[in-house]
Amino acid sequence: MGVMNVAAYGFTIIAARLLGPGDFGAFAALMGVLIVIMVGSLALQATAARRIAATPEKVEQIESVILRVGMQASIAMGALCLVLAPLIDRVVRLDSLATAALVAFAAAPLTMMGAQAGILQGERRWRPLAGVYLAAGVPRLVIGTAFIVIRPTEFAALLGVAVAAYAPVLVGWLALRHPRQPGERSTEHNTRAVWNETFHNSNALLAFFALSNVDILVARNVLDEHQAGLYAGGLILVKAVLFLPQFVVVLAFPSMSNDSAARATLFLALAVIVLLGLLTSAGVWLLSALAVVFVGGSQYAELQGDLWLFAVLGTVLAVLQLLIYSVLARQSRRAVILVWAALAGVVLAGRLADSVEGLLVVVLSIDFTLLVALLAVSLLRMRTAASAAPQPDRSSPVAEHSGGRTRSVGGSVPAAPGADGHVQGHGQLRG
Repeated sequence: MGVMNVAAYGFTIIAARLLGPGDFGAFAALMGVLIVIMVGSLALQATAARRIAATPEKVEQIESVILRVGMQASIAMGALCLVLAPLIDRVVRLDSLATAALVAFAAAPLTMMGAQAGILQGERRWRPLAGVYLAAGVPRLVIGTAFIVIRPTEFAALLGVAVAAYAPVLVGWLALRHPRQPGERSTEHNTRAVWNETFHNSNALLAFFALSNVDILVARNVLDEHQAGLYAGGLILVKAVLFLPQFVVVLAFPSMSNDSAARATLFLALAVIVLLGLLTSAGVWLLSALAVVFVGGSQYAELQGDLWLFAVLGTVLAVLQLLIYSVLARQSRRAVILVWAALAGVVLAGRLADSVEGLLVVVLSIDFTLLVALLAVSLLRMRTAASAAPQPDRSSPVAEHSGGRTRSVGGSVPAAPGADGHVQGHGQLRG
């Protein structure tokens, strides 16, 4: 994931340098739209990972349903984006319907990638999952750069992104091509149930990614083209800090659905993300001249004094992302209302801004307020769940199974791994 992020942001930096503030502002806005559209992919990944991690003995059934739903969602997402191309063209102010239509050809494979990655994540098959992430980053850097060198326009840059999006799907297909042995089956893992959970996950992720990308759209509509391009350059740093600790979310997500491990996992993940964010923000403040080079060079020199605030915004968004996934792991749906409210606040308050600094302060203030609210809600729900959980009868010899270990009165014994490396004996005492 580190290589993927370096490659993806390497391509963004190259695009910022070769396109210049005007065309890069349009390209950054298109990438923001694409990230929002990708909530379907991430929702599928979260659905697959949660279901497989919770019931690994039903992996064959879940995998089959997830891949079927993934194909359906990919076709539907591509078709929807194609129909909405005129709207995208107008909202982003592209004056190029062909460029807006390219979003559809990137959205379809990226949606399928989410279904494949979720299966691998739920099974904790980290090496094939790493291959999918590598294929999502490196081809974008190579192909996208080649297209921009040939023709330095936002159309060429987005075309490179769309072509490269098919590489991770190929890697995922290779990892999942072998048929599985039939396992246990359940009526809860059917197409309708998966679509229902994916829809609710999409709602939460759509709210978050809309919140984390709407500011560039606000900037394109309230600031002049040059200042909007500068703000887009600052967002390069925001997205780098946001996705730097993404591996923490991927590793922590399966454990966050376990009542006994959720609180400890959340605090540990929060500590890692905040530490990385503070170190990055301090580094940007101390080495602001180097940070300007990172976001695009001398064309963005006006941002030098504000770049550390962009790093802080990225840290706040990274923590928010973790809290959103904590909500998904526990299937808590009401907290998403807070995210939609914050999004509305950014749109309404952002329209009053008349400078890069003013818009940045508005976005940072609203996002931090949301962070505090979501953290309070998450801790309250975990406390309620822990107090409502039935306590084991320590006077009886009946054992309790949790987190891959079988616990009884006399101590704890690791559950035996199966032939595929996964822990067996979920919900039952093994001899």
